[in-house]
Amino acid sequence: MARFTKPRIGVKLPPMLRRKATSKSVEDFGEAGKPVDTTHPFYFGFMVTVGALLALTTLRALASASAVFILIIVSIFLAAGLNPAVLFFQNRGLKRGAAVGAVMASVLLFVAVFIAIAVPPLLDQGNQLLENAPQLIRDLNNNAFINDLNIKYGVIDSLQTKVDSIIKDGQFAITAFGGVIGVGKAVVSGLVSTITILTLTLYFLASLPQVVEIGLKFVPASRRSRVSKLVNAIISRVGSFVGGQAIIAALAAIFILIMGLIIGMPYAGPLAVIVLVCGFIPLVGHFIGMTIVTLVSLTASVSIAVIALTSYLIYVQIENYVITPRIMKRSLSIPGLVTIIAALLGTSLLGLVGGLLAVPIAAAILLILDEVVFPRADQS
Repeated sequence: MARFTKPRIGVKLPPMLRRKATSKSVEDFGEAGKPVDTTHPFYFGFMVTVGALLALTTLRALASASAVFILIIVSIFLAAGLNPAVLFFQNRGLKRGAAVGAVMASVLLFVAVFIAIAVPPLLDQGNQLLENAPQLIRDLNNNAFINDLNIKYGVIDSLQTKVDSIIKDGQFAITAFGGVIGVGKAVVSGLVSTITILTLTLYFLASLPQVVEIGLKFVPASRRSRVSKLVNAIISRVGSFVGGQAIIAALAAIFILIMGLIIGMPYAGPLAVIVLVCGFIPLVGHFIGMTIVTLVSLTASVSIAVIALTSYLIYVQIENYVITPRIMKRSLSIPGLVTIIAALLGTSLLGLVGGLLAVPIAAAILLILDEVVFPRADQS
């Protein structure tokens, strides 16, 4: 009968196999040292110094690229302002790309028509205004009230001296932009900034839903739906605010142009453009425009200045109580105090651009506070 023996577990390996098995030996690199003492003053000082240097380098890099950030912010808000028009075309059957193309084509067509029709007379009247500025200021002394102010405080004399020093031998533009080379740099910089803003606005408009979708992926899935609704509400209302403010400023400029042509106000075209720009400045925009319009009208006659000032005041009241509530009914309503503080902070940080963008940013922050922060505080 055949016998089966169990295999031996402790069988010795041949010599060659034993050499291969024992050839891998662990090298001795010495004993590990003690961990770094993070409580040591030297370590603390070193890390604070490195952190301060990194923060300073980052701040300087951001400061050097501040102009780029301003262009990006302006493009984002222009895209938000044009987004309702894109949605208008989308709701009528066009795809996102076609709707963006239609909106941008309409904007470029409007700008081209405006340049072709309005710019030549505006340039002529603007040059006349610059050339006649010293004489216009001297004519202000013909008014008895202003002449008394000038005698007591020297307001007109100081203004006259300043204007004469700036406008000299027809070199206002060259002086303002720092010489002939400065004029060229200003023109090139303006063209590059305009093209950059148009390009960024186009890309932001085309990819706005994708950008929002990618951003929402960073939000936990349980809160993604609510955050999505808040983001869409902010984009919609900020867009309504920007677009509505543009319409309000355009209506004010059209009113000044028509009123100026009717009453014979000098330089009605340039003044309408000034009012258009001032219409975007929150709170004090119309005050600035009203002051400029009144002073220029006063150089023609006191009656024209009184009519211009009275008409402007009446229009501002109509705008505040009739036009603005109808146009801004979909945008965020914010308290006047918040508007003032936001405009002051925005202007101090980014100048005129900051003043223009501060109000919609404050409106978006208020929406987040009303929907997220305050309910949690009430439940706690």
